[in-house]
Amino acid sequence: MQVPQQLIESVRRGEPGAFEELVRSTHRPVYSLVYRIVGNADDAADVTQDVYLRVWRGLRGFRGDANFSTWLYRVAANAALTHVKRRARGGVPTEPSELPDLPASDGTEERADAELLERALATLPDSQRAVVVLKDVYGWTCAEIGKQMGTTEGAVKVRLFRARQRLADELATSQRA
Repeated sequence: MQVPQQLIESVRRGEPGAFEELVRSTHRPVYSLVYRIVGNADDAADVTQDVYLRVWRGLRGFRGDANFSTWLYRVAANAALTHVKRRARGGVPTEPSELPDLPASDGTEERADAELLERALATLPDSQRAVVVLKDVYGWTCAEIGKQMGTTEGAVKVRLFRARQRLADELATSQRA
C-alpha cells in the first residue's frame, strides 16, 4: 500500500476531502489486517473505525521516520490487539467466522489451498491467530509482536510454534476429508 506524501500533507493541512481520500485508499488493507486478527466482520468494522479515529488524532504527530503505511499498519495492529485483549478479559465468546479470500492466482488449486488456510486460521484462538498473522503475513519480528501484545519474545515464539502445529494438524485433517 503506497500513500502519496502529498495526500498525507493535505490531510495534515485539513484540506476538504483529503482524509476521506486517505481512508478510501487504505481501507481495504487495513480492514484485512484487522479482520485477520480479530476474526469476525462486526468487530473488524468497529476496530477499523477506531483505527481511523486514532489516525486522525495522531497524524499531526507522525514524524515520517517510518513509511506512512508501516505506521498505519502498526496503528491497525495495535487497535486489533487491544480489542482481542479486551474481549479475552471480558469473556466474550469468539466464534470463528469465514475470513475474506486471500488473493490468489487464477489457479483453482491455489484458491482452494488459500480457502483451506483461511478456514484453518479461523479455528485458532485469538492470541495464536494474531501472532501467525503478524509474523507470517506482515513480517513482524517476534520481539515486535511481543512488545505490541505485552508479552515476552519467548511467549510469542511458543504461541507461534503451537499455532503452526495446530494449522498443520487442521490442514492435514481437511485434506483427508
